Amino acid sequence: MDNAVYSTLNRQSGLMREMQSVANNIANLSTTGFKREGVIFAEHVAALDGSEPSLSMATAEGREINLSQGVLQATGGAFDLAIEGEGFFLIETPQGNQLTRAGAFTRSAEGELMTADGFRLLDAGAGPIQVPVEAGTVTIAQDGTISAAGQPIGQIGLFLPADPNDLIHQGGTRFSTATPPDPMQDGIIFQGFLESSNVNPVSEITRMIAVQRAYEAGQNFLEAEDSRIRSVSQTLGR
Repeated sequence: MDNAVYSTLNRQSGLMREMQSVANNIANLSTTGFKREGVIFAEHVAALDGSEPSLSMATAEGREINLSQGVLQATGGAFDLAIEGEGFFLIETPQGNQLTRAGAFTRSAEGELMTADGFRLLDAGAGPIQVPVEAGTVTIAQDGTISAAGQPIGQIGLFLPADPNDLIHQGGTRFSTATPPDPMQDGIIFQGFLESSNVNPVSEITRMIAVQRAYEAGQNFLEAEDSRIRSVSQTLGR
Protein backbone atom coordinates (compact mmCIF):
# COMPACT_ATOMS: atom_id res chain seq x y z
CA MET A 1 0.00 0.00 0.00
CA ASP A 2 1.54 3.35 -1.08
CA ASN A 3 1.81 6.53 0.94
CA ALA A 4 -1.16 8.22 -0.76
CA VAL A 5 -3.48 5.46 0.45
CA TYR A 6 -2.12 5.65 4.00
CA SER A 7 -2.59 9.42 4.04
CA THR A 8 -6.13 9.17 2.70
CA LEU A 9 -7.13 6.48 5.22
CA ASN A 10 -5.78 8.65 8.04
CA ARG A 11 -7.73 11.63 6.70
CA GLN A 12 -10.91 9.57 6.43
CA SER A 13 -10.60 8.55 10.07
CA GLY A 14 -10.32 12.22 11.13
CA LEU A 15 -13.27 13.23 8.96
CA MET A 16 -15.35 10.49 10.56
CA ARG A 17 -14.55 11.88 14.01
CA GLU A 18 -15.50 15.37 12.85
CA MET A 19 -18.79 14.09 11.43
CA GLN A 20 -19.56 12.46 14.78
CA SER A 21 -18.83 15.76 16.53
CA VAL A 22 -21.11 17.69 14.15
CA ALA A 23 -23.88 15.10 14.58
CA ASN A 24 -23.57 15.40 18.37
CA ASN A 25 -23.81 19.19 18.16
CA ILE A 26 -26.96 19.00 16.03
CA ALA A 27 -28.50 16.44 18.39
CA ASN A 28 -28.02 18.91 21.27
CA LEU A 29 -29.51 22.01 19.65
CA SER A 30 -32.14 22.15 22.38
CA THR A 31 -30.04 20.90 25.30
CA THR A 32 -29.83 23.43 28.14
CA GLY A 33 -26.28 24.63 28.75
CA PHE A 34 -24.74 22.55 25.92
CA LYS A 35 -21.46 23.82 24.47
CA ARG A 36 -20.54 23.22 20.84
CA GLU A 37 -17.52 21.02 20.16
CA GLY A 38 -15.19 20.87 17.18
CA VAL A 39 -12.32 18.63 16.13
CA ILE A 40 -8.72 19.90 16.03
CA PHE A 41 -6.61 18.56 13.16
CA ALA A 42 -2.81 18.41 13.27
CA GLU A 43 -0.47 17.90 10.32
CA HIS A 44 2.52 15.59 10.67
CA VAL A 45 5.30 15.85 8.07
CA ALA A 46 7.98 13.15 7.80
CA ALA A 47 11.03 13.01 5.57
CA LEU A 48 11.30 9.96 3.29
CA ASP A 49 14.39 8.11 2.11
CA GLY A 50 15.76 8.73 -1.35
CA SER A 51 14.49 11.39 -3.70
CA GLU A 52 10.82 11.02 -2.74
CA PRO A 53 9.03 14.10 -1.38
CA SER A 54 8.11 14.31 2.28
CA LEU A 55 4.99 12.57 3.60
CA SER A 56 2.24 14.70 5.15
CA MET A 57 -0.53 13.16 7.22
CA ALA A 58 -3.39 14.93 9.01
CA THR A 59 -4.83 13.49 12.20
CA ALA A 60 -7.70 14.51 14.47
CA GLU A 61 -5.70 15.20 17.63
CA GLY A 62 -8.33 16.57 20.00
CA ARG A 63 -11.54 18.50 20.56
CA GLU A 64 -12.19 22.21 20.91
CA ILE A 65 -14.99 23.34 23.23
CA ASN A 66 -16.75 26.58 22.29
CA LEU A 67 -17.52 28.40 25.56
CA SER A 68 -19.44 31.30 24.03
CA GLN A 69 -22.58 32.44 25.83
CA GLY A 70 -25.89 30.84 24.89
CA VAL A 71 -29.14 32.82 24.87
CA LEU A 72 -30.77 33.21 28.32
CA GLN A 73 -34.41 32.15 28.26
CA ALA A 74 -36.89 33.07 31.00
CA THR A 75 -38.64 30.14 32.70
CA GLY A 76 -39.75 31.60 36.03
CA GLY A 77 -38.57 28.45 37.86
CA ALA A 78 -37.30 29.13 41.37
CA PHE A 79 -34.36 26.77 40.87
CA ASP A 80 -33.74 27.45 37.18
CA LEU A 81 -30.42 29.29 37.08
CA ALA A 82 -28.38 30.79 34.25
CA ILE A 83 -24.85 32.16 34.32
CA GLU A 84 -24.09 35.38 32.46
CA GLY A 85 -20.52 35.56 31.25
CA GLU A 86 -17.85 33.22 32.50
CA GLY A 87 -18.19 30.49 35.09
CA PHE A 88 -19.59 27.04 35.75
CA PHE A 89 -21.73 25.41 38.39
CA LEU A 90 -19.93 22.71 40.38
CA ILE A 91 -21.76 19.42 40.86
CA GLU A 92 -20.89 16.28 42.79
CA THR A 93 -20.79 13.03 40.77
CA PRO A 94 -19.55 9.50 41.49
CA GLN A 95 -16.55 10.31 39.25
CA GLY A 96 -15.66 13.42 41.27
CA ASN A 97 -16.74 17.05 41.12
CA GLN A 98 -17.57 18.26 37.62
CA LEU A 99 -18.49 21.53 35.91
CA THR A 100 -21.67 22.37 34.02
CA ARG A 101 -23.57 25.34 32.59
CA ALA A 102 -26.90 23.50 32.69
CA GLY A 103 -28.79 25.21 35.52
CA ALA A 104 -32.09 23.31 35.65
CA PHE A 105 -32.03 22.25 39.31
CA THR A 106 -34.67 20.77 41.59
CA ARG A 107 -34.98 20.43 45.36
CA SER A 108 -34.84 16.90 46.76
CA ALA A 109 -36.98 15.60 49.60
CA GLU A 110 -33.98 16.28 51.88
CA GLY A 111 -33.82 19.90 50.73
CA GLU A 112 -30.68 19.58 48.59
CA LEU A 113 -30.43 21.22 45.16
CA MET A 114 -29.92 18.53 42.51
CA THR A 115 -29.48 18.16 38.76
CA ALA A 116 -31.94 16.10 36.71
CA ASP A 117 -29.40 13.24 36.92
CA GLY A 118 -29.47 13.33 40.73
CA PHE A 119 -26.11 15.06 41.26
CA ARG A 120 -25.85 17.60 44.08
CA LEU A 121 -25.17 21.27 43.33
CA LEU A 122 -22.26 22.59 45.44
CA ASP A 123 -21.71 25.92 47.14
CA ALA A 124 -18.71 28.26 47.03
CA GLY A 125 -16.85 25.96 49.43
CA ALA A 126 -17.64 22.84 47.36
CA GLY A 127 -20.19 21.64 49.93
CA PRO A 128 -23.83 20.60 49.35
CA ILE A 129 -26.53 23.26 49.42
CA GLN A 130 -29.46 22.85 51.80
CA VAL A 131 -32.73 24.68 51.09
CA PRO A 132 -35.32 23.41 53.63
CA VAL A 133 -38.69 22.53 52.12
CA GLU A 134 -40.40 24.60 54.79
CA ALA A 135 -38.28 27.65 53.95
CA GLY A 136 -41.06 29.22 51.88
CA THR A 137 -40.30 31.54 48.98
CA VAL A 138 -36.66 31.25 47.91
CA THR A 139 -34.79 34.04 46.16
CA ILE A 140 -31.33 33.80 44.63
CA ALA A 141 -29.29 36.95 44.14
CA GLN A 142 -26.94 37.55 41.22
CA ASP A 143 -23.96 36.70 43.41
CA GLY A 144 -25.51 33.30 44.16
CA THR A 145 -26.72 34.10 47.68
CA ILE A 146 -29.80 32.05 48.55
CA SER A 147 -32.34 33.68 50.85
CA ALA A 148 -35.56 32.46 52.44
CA ALA A 149 -37.92 34.83 54.27
CA GLY A 150 -35.30 37.52 53.77
CA GLN A 151 -32.55 35.54 55.54
CA PRO A 152 -29.47 34.19 53.70
CA ILE A 153 -29.14 30.40 53.98
CA GLY A 154 -26.33 29.65 51.54
CA GLN A 155 -24.49 30.69 48.41
CA ILE A 156 -24.18 28.91 45.10
CA GLY A 157 -20.59 28.67 43.94
CA LEU A 158 -19.29 29.52 40.48
CA PHE A 159 -15.99 28.11 39.30
CA LEU A 160 -13.50 28.41 36.45
CA PRO A 161 -11.08 25.79 35.11
CA ALA A 162 -7.43 26.72 35.63
CA ASP A 163 -7.05 26.36 31.85
CA PRO A 164 -10.10 26.21 29.51
CA ASN A 165 -8.15 23.76 27.33
CA ASP A 166 -8.13 21.30 30.25
CA LEU A 167 -11.90 20.76 30.05
CA ILE A 168 -12.71 17.11 29.41
CA HIS A 169 -16.20 16.36 28.13
CA GLN A 170 -17.80 13.68 30.28
CA GLY A 171 -21.06 13.43 28.35
CA GLY A 172 -24.11 15.65 28.08
CA THR A 173 -23.28 19.04 29.58
CA ARG A 174 -20.73 17.92 32.19
CA PHE A 175 -16.97 18.52 32.16
CA SER A 176 -14.11 17.37 34.34
CA THR A 177 -10.72 19.06 34.70
CA ALA A 178 -7.19 17.77 35.19
CA THR A 179 -6.75 20.14 38.14
CA PRO A 180 -9.38 21.41 40.62
CA PRO A 181 -11.28 24.46 39.28
CA ASP A 182 -10.83 27.87 40.88
CA PRO A 183 -13.73 29.66 42.68
CA MET A 184 -15.02 32.86 41.03
CA GLN A 185 -15.64 36.03 43.02
CA ASP A 186 -17.62 38.11 40.53
CA GLY A 187 -19.86 35.65 38.69
CA ILE A 188 -23.44 36.60 37.77
CA ILE A 189 -26.40 34.22 38.22
CA PHE A 190 -29.96 34.90 37.06
CA GLN A 191 -32.79 33.12 38.86
CA GLY A 192 -35.71 31.99 36.71
CA PHE A 193 -33.62 31.70 33.53
CA LEU A 194 -31.87 28.88 31.64
CA GLU A 195 -29.01 29.16 29.16
CA SER A 196 -29.79 27.57 25.80
CA SER A 197 -27.32 25.62 23.67
CA ASN A 198 -24.78 27.75 21.79
CA VAL A 199 -24.95 25.53 18.69
CA ASN A 200 -25.76 27.41 15.46
CA PRO A 201 -27.84 25.00 13.35
CA VAL A 202 -27.07 26.69 10.03
CA SER A 203 -23.29 26.59 10.49
CA GLU A 204 -23.42 22.99 11.75
CA ILE A 205 -25.44 21.76 8.77
CA THR A 206 -23.13 23.65 6.42
CA ARG A 207 -20.13 22.02 8.07
CA MET A 208 -21.79 18.61 7.91
CA ILE A 209 -22.24 18.95 4.14
CA ALA A 210 -18.61 20.02 3.68
CA VAL A 211 -17.30 17.10 5.77
CA GLN A 212 -19.54 14.63 3.93
CA ARG A 213 -18.29 15.83 0.54
CA ALA A 214 -14.67 15.64 1.69
CA TYR A 215 -15.25 12.09 2.97
CA GLU A 216 -16.91 11.04 -0.30
CA ALA A 217 -13.97 12.47 -2.28
CA GLY A 218 -11.56 10.41 -0.17
CA GLN A 219 -13.70 7.30 -0.62
CA ASN A 220 -13.75 7.79 -4.40
CA PHE A 221 -9.96 8.07 -4.41
CA LEU A 222 -9.58 4.86 -2.42
CA GLU A 223 -11.93 2.98 -4.73
CA ALA A 224 -10.06 4.25 -7.80
CA GLU A 225 -6.74 3.30 -6.23
CA ASP A 226 -8.07 -0.15 -5.37
CA SER A 227 -9.15 -0.65 -8.99
CA ARG A 228 -5.73 0.48 -10.23
CA ILE A 229 -3.87 -1.93 -7.94
CA ARG A 230 -6.14 -4.82 -8.96
CA SER A 231 -5.60 -4.02 -12.63
CA VAL A 232 -1.81 -3.93 -12.20
CA SER A 233 -1.84 -7.21 -10.26
CA GLN A 234 -3.94 -8.94 -12.93
CA THR A 235 -1.67 -7.64 -15.71
CA LEU A 236 1.50 -8.79 -13.96
CA GLY A 237 -0.05 -12.15 -13.17
CA ARG A 238 -0.67 -13.07 -16.78
